[in-house]
Amino acid sequence: MGTPKPRILPWLVSQLDLGQLEGVAWLDESRTRFRIPWKHGLRQDAQQEDFGIFQAWAEASGAYTPGKDKPDLPTWKRNFRSALNRKEGLRLAEDRSKDPHDPHKVYEFVISGAGNLPESDTSPDTNGRCNTSDTQEDILEGLLSDMVLAPLPDGGPSSLAVVPEQTPPFLLSPTVDIPAPCPNSELPENPLRRLLVPEEQWEFEVTAFYRGRQVFQQTVFCPRGLRLVASEAGDGTLPGQPIILPDPGVSLTDRGVMGYVRRVLSCLGGGLALCRAGQRLWARRLGHCHTYWALGEELLPDSSHGPSGEVPKDEEGDVFDLRPFMSDLIAFIEGSRHSPRYTLWFCVGEPWPQDQPWTKKLVMVKVVPTCLRALLDMARSGGASSLENTVDLHISNSYPLTLTSDQYKAYLQDLVEDMDF
Repeated sequence: MGTPKPRILPWLVSQLDLGQLEGVAWLDESRTRFRIPWKHGLRQDAQQEDFGIFQAWAEASGAYTPGKDKPDLPTWKRNFRSALNRKEGLRLAEDRSKDPHDPHKVYEFVISGAGNLPESDTSPDTNGRCNTSDTQEDILEGLLSDMVLAPLPDGGPSSLAVVPEQTPPFLLSPTVDIPAPCPNSELPENPLRRLLVPEEQWEFEVTAFYRGRQVFQQTVFCPRGLRLVASEAGDGTLPGQPIILPDPGVSLTDRGVMGYVRRVLSCLGGGLALCRAGQRLWARRLGHCHTYWALGEELLPDSSHGPSGEVPKDEEGDVFDLRPFMSDLIAFIEGSRHSPRYTLWFCVGEPWPQDQPWTKKLVMVKVVPTCLRALLDMARSGGASSLENTVDLHISNSYPLTLTSDQYKAYLQDLVEDMDF
């Protein structure tokens, strides 16, 4: 039987008490606040020891075996952060990871006593479990659910390694009296962060289908989002840039179908709005025409399942979040066969085409944020980690970026961290 996986919080407390990892230290005598070094892997002064805590957890959790597995610093860092983020009794108090001299994060226990875990008797009992007090079990079971308590050194630490909360511009070591100066190297700006800047305009490719026939396609930058309408007339105060869907008489010959499509378009009223707010997209129905939406592939919507939802009338309803897309994109780069979805499909005026051909529906509209298509294309063409590839983000004022696969993955993970915080 293999060694059980340790619980991260007791394991982390033991590492803080030992004070043997560079920059990992308590910030107060009550052992409630602590710091973790958080240097970006793309910094020129990044060293293996800067990732000591992440590698230590990878080894302790069984995710990495030295000499057997290939080192993967970004994945170690992401797994460590994810493990901490799942713990309700812990919160990220300060994010100083962009500090050019001493990048780190400050975490804090939010449940009284959580930072003062008592030393436990970890000798196996007759059932093969660890003997712990009922009080400690109550605390830990509320915070931790999937690992085993790691033993502290005999007798506990003689003294706690505590560093000042207002740290000077040095890399601090809890085992060294005088900190060593850190080279003044600025962290390169993550170009992918521009995707979250409110002032940046995303580019959208809008395609309309009447009874499965493509009748319209337009690619636009929309400073305030877009709004699908049937005519130029309308309220200029409504959100989004108007995108006028064509009259069916231009492309259809069946008069009956033509009439039904015109009836649907006439019910659009103020239109169907799609706007961006930070990392999310929301939709809003401004007319009487019921509209259903779903995330699907670019070539066709997923008609084997029901819609993701109905677009609400006169209020915002989320239809896309960049955070899970980025996580799926990183997993895709790491070998997952599932590619992230980013294409929004809208079925206007009729129920979603579940278990039937979508080409039978009168009006279907596809909206593609082209920046997300470009990110996935970059992941697909990644190849060797040392080879450079070029990507255009397709946002306002964008320019082509030339990155290696390792740089691209690191930037994606850094962006996910920003969205988490």
